[in-house]
Amino acid sequence: MSAPTAPTARDRTRAANRAGIGAFIGSTIEWFDFYIYGTASALVFDKVFFPELDGALGTLVAFATFWVGFLARPLGGIVFGHYGDRLGRKKTLVITLLMMGVSTTAIGLLPGYASIGIAAPILLVAIRMIQGIGLGGEWGGSVLIASESAPKGKSVLYGAFAQQGSPVGNTLSTLSFLAISQLPDDAFTSWGWRVPFLASALLVMVGLFVRLKVAESPAMAKLIEKKEVAKLPLTEVLRSHPMLIVLGIGACTIGLSATYFKSTFALSWATSALDFDRSSFLTIILVANITQIIVQPFGAVLATKMKSWSRAVCVMLIPELVLMPVMFVLIGTENYGLAMFGVAVATIPHCLYYAALAGMLASRFPAHLRYTGISLCYQLCGTLLGGTTPIIGQSLLNWTGSITAVIVYAVFQVALTMGCMLLLLRRPNHDETAAEAAPAARTTAPLPG
Repeated sequence: MSAPTAPTARDRTRAANRAGIGAFIGSTIEWFDFYIYGTASALVFDKVFFPELDGALGTLVAFATFWVGFLARPLGGIVFGHYGDRLGRKKTLVITLLMMGVSTTAIGLLPGYASIGIAAPILLVAIRMIQGIGLGGEWGGSVLIASESAPKGKSVLYGAFAQQGSPVGNTLSTLSFLAISQLPDDAFTSWGWRVPFLASALLVMVGLFVRLKVAESPAMAKLIEKKEVAKLPLTEVLRSHPMLIVLGIGACTIGLSATYFKSTFALSWATSALDFDRSSFLTIILVANITQIIVQPFGAVLATKMKSWSRAVCVMLIPELVLMPVMFVLIGTENYGLAMFGVAVATIPHCLYYAALAGMLASRFPAHLRYTGISLCYQLCGTLLGGTTPIIGQSLLNWTGSITAVIVYAVFQVALTMGCMLLLLRRPNHDETAAEAAPAARTTAPLPG
C-alpha cells in the first residue's frame, strides 16, 4: 500500500480559501440573526411584548432583552470553547449555526403580549438566551478555522473573512427591515417584523451546506493527532493567562459597541426623539453598513503590510476619537444628508480595526487554549461593554436630557480599546513562536545531559 500523498501548496491554498469562505458565510448568517433582534428591539418589541410600558421606558426594557443575548454569550464561549479546544473547531460550528437558526425562527413564530400575556416576554428572553449561547460559541470557531488555515504570515487577513460576516449580516438585517418598514404601521407591528426572523431558516440551510464541506484547521488537527489538547481549557487559560483575558476584553470594546451605538441606540434616538422616520434612518444605517463592507477588508491588509501592528492600531483608532462625536452631532442636526455623512465616516476607523482584531487577538493565545481564550475576551466584552451600549446610552440620555453624555461614553470606549490593544500587542505572538519552533524541532537534536 502506497503512503498518502502530502498536500501540495495548491491544495493548502484551496483548503485555506474554502475555510475562509465557510467562515464568512456562516458568520454572516449568525450575525444576521443577531442583528435583526437589535433592529426589532429598537423599532417594535416595546409595542409587541411590552405594550403596558410607555415611551422611553418600554424602549429601555426592550433594550434590556437585547442585552440578555450578550449576557448568555460568555456561557456559549465557555461551553463551545471547551469542546472546540478538545474536539475541533468544525464540529462546534455546525452546532452553533443550528442553535442560532432554530432560536431565530422561534422568535418569528412567538405570539405577542396581546395573545399570551406575560408568557410572551418571558419566552422572548429565554429564546434570546439560546441565541446568545449560539453566537458565543460561533465567533471564536469561525475566526480560528479561517486564521489557523491561513498561509504563513496571513492569519490576520484570513481571520478577517469571519469578521466580514458582521457588516454583511448587519446589511442584510437592515435591508430586510427597510423593505418591511414600507408596510403600514399596523401591518408592520402585527406580522411584518416577523419576516426576517422566519427567513433565517432558509439561510441556515445554505450555511450548513457550506460549513460541512470545510476541513478542520491544521493547527487543531495537529493537536488532536499528537493528543496535546487541553483537558480543562477554561481552568488552564484563567490560571495561565489572566491578564490576556483582561486586556482582550478591553481590546474588543469599540469593535463590538460601535455597531450598537449607530444601529440600535442611534436608531431609537433618531426615530423617537428626533425628526427621522423609520425608513430614513434605516437607509442611513444601510449606507454605513455598505461603507463598512467596502472599507473593512483594508484594515486586515493594512495590519498585514505594516511592520508594526501597534502603529496600525493607532492609525485606525485615533481618528475615531474625533469622528464618533461628530457622528452624534450631525445626527442631532436632524438633517438627512449630514446624518448620513456622519454615520458613514465614523464607521471607517472602527471597521478597519475590527477586520484586524480577530487575528491580533488569536495570535496572543497558544493554539491549545485559543478557542476558549478569544471567545472569553470577545463574549465577556459583549456582555459588559458591547451589549450594554444601548441601555447605557438610553439611560444617560434619559438622565441628562442631552446627547453629550453619550458622546463622552463613546470616546471613553475608543480610548479604552486602543490602550488595551497596545498593551496586548506587547505580549508574545504564539503564531510566530510556533513557526520558529517547527523548523528548529526538525533540525536540532537535544543536547546530552
